[in-house]
Amino acid sequence: MIVAREKKETNIVEYILYMWQVEDLIRAYELNIEAIKENIIPQYNISGDELNETIEWYDNLIEMLKVEQKIEKGHIQAIINTVNDLNRLHLELLKDTKEIAYRHIYNATLPFITEFDEKTGKKLSNEIECCLTAIYSQFLLKLQGKEVSEGTAEAVKSFSNFLAFLSGKYHDEQKAEKEYDPEAN
Repeated sequence: MIVAREKKETNIVEYILYMWQVEDLIRAYELNIEAIKENIIPQYNISGDELNETIEWYDNLIEMLKVEQKIEKGHIQAIINTVNDLNRLHLELLKDTKEIAYRHIYNATLPFITEFDEKTGKKLSNEIECCLTAIYSQFLLKLQGKEVSEGTAEAVKSFSNFLAFLSGKYHDEQKAEKEYDPEAN
């Protein structure tokens, strides 16, 4: 929970990828809070209120996965909403005539997006989800000790650079919203 909160405040893309990893970790422990308390939470090396907060956070995520029927696969709605919010910003930036650098990095990434989208059968809801899925897929392949082709590595590097740029824009937008309405968050 501490890591998630920090990532959400500093790098929204890392936050999304981290949350996807946490969802998979919870599934690996069969949505069993006792197993998570025994095997995962001790790695945080925390106690007191932080410990209780972290246990409650995992327990809430387990409940969300159950309620939203995402026990075997998929992402909780809160994370889907965050991906969609990033996509909203992405589309706005593409329309903004002042965002030349953004359009440039996007256009350099677009061929990779198109290729990955075709390989996945166009099952993903938007280009941002496509980039995130590619990065997460490479992460999973590496965890499994599988080789990643040069072409895939190049595409993922392009996705990472593109999403890092978008993440910076997202945090600029969030900061501006907080300054405009400090009570909104």
